Amino acid sequence: MTYVKPKFAHPGLPKNKLGYTRKDYEGSISTLCAGCGHDSISAAIVEACYQLDIEPHKVAKLSGIGCSSKTPAYFLNQSHGFNSVHGRMPSIATGANLANKDLIYLGVSGDGDTASIGLGQFCHVIRRNLNMTYIVMNNGCYGLTKGQDSATADLGSVAKAGNMNIYESIDLCGLAIELGAGFVAQSFSGDKTQLIPLIKAALKHEGFAFINVLSPCVTFNNNAGSTKSYDYIREHNETLPGIDFIPIKNEITTEYAPDEIKQVLLHDDSKINLHKINARWNEKDKLQAINGLQESRLKNEILTGLLFLDDSSTPLHKMIKISDSSLNKLPQDVLCPGNDILATVNESYR
Repeated sequence: MTYVKPKFAHPGLPKNKLGYTRKDYEGSISTLCAGCGHDSISAAIVEACYQLDIEPHKVAKLSGIGCSSKTPAYFLNQSHGFNSVHGRMPSIATGANLANKDLIYLGVSGDGDTASIGLGQFCHVIRRNLNMTYIVMNNGCYGLTKGQDSATADLGSVAKAGNMNIYESIDLCGLAIELGAGFVAQSFSGDKTQLIPLIKAALKHEGFAFINVLSPCVTFNNNAGSTKSYDYIREHNETLPGIDFIPIKNEITTEYAPDEIKQVLLHDDSKINLHKINARWNEKDKLQAINGLQESRLKNEILTGLLFLDDSSTPLHKMIKISDSSLNKLPQDVLCPGNDILATVNESYR
């Protein structure tokens, strides 16, 4: 197995208006489990940036810790990148954005990174309306640490070990709408016909844009109680070294029409109901978005599509009236006007 992508490309590959091919927006070969929904999201990001004619070097991609936060290595190789500590991606994005607001900021996070370790940061970056696109790859578990329930695991859901989640889940979309996000959407990693346009719209939105993408974890959907399960073999293995084995499974994809409820079978034979928002949905009605999320939850459905849009919201750099020029482009004497100016300012407060 190779981990190096060939540099050869067919000269006849289609190009966008800037002369870039899709290959120019790709990254390294993924080391995630075969069939992981996160790879579908990475592919959707590549396609969205290609279609939008975005110059790769004008994108800053940021992440935290987790399976999802590895994915920036798998797209936009020619962009700026920063892998922060757990749950702290929003702070890094805020600082970078204030220093250079001319870049396109794309944050990638997981349900654990966002809904637990970084929940405070997530809340504050929303209410500050930072100009960025924030994508959560939501699989409801900590896939990098053996599949424990995350804070987005639904009440009553059963983990691979057979234990039932006894805690209420955190609805990230509902939280984002409540805290004032101007763009809130939800999708499924296997539905690229819906996900790509949502990512394109989010990248073009001025202000905070949030997309919660349901992305099943293929590794930890094995049947609880099976004597052939990875957990069972690991717990009863006394002599062999602790080598893990990840099975190759097919990626789950689906397509369905607006207003249709689609039931999708997962690898562990469990099912999820997806409900694509119908054409009558008013995405600018905040109460409708909140009520729609609650109603779909009561019906065990997952509402997907653009849930809420406020295109009149004011992004952070305009709210705090930062310089029209990015701070990294200002000369030293403007950034630091000197002691005389500082003394004048201090005197004005006495």
